[in-house]
Amino acid sequence: MWESATPATRSAFARIVIHYVRHNAWLEDEILLRGASALAAIPGILVNGRFDFQAPLANAWELQRVWPGAELVVVHDAGHVPDANLSRELVRTTDRFATLP
Repeated sequence: MWESATPATRSAFARIVIHYVRHNAWLEDEILLRGASALAAIPGILVNGRFDFQAPLANAWELQRVWPGAELVVVHDAGHVPDANLSRELVRTTDRFATLP
């Protein structure tokens, strides 16, 4: 997608992302962590690339710590962009949910 995007499209997307980040997506500090107890009965798998600087591993670790049904899977040689290793892990974890009763 981004290979064919015009400079104007790339610039507009960057402005939107920066706007949300600058305002912390209009979320109160740690509100998602404090509300994670609502997920207690729901299983989840958090897949995070070790070198993901847009969604830091520390954030996924904190969420897993307060979400009793969550498992954290770290893809050690991946970042934010889905490469072959990260994609393979996402498929593997999705397949695990497909076999649930």
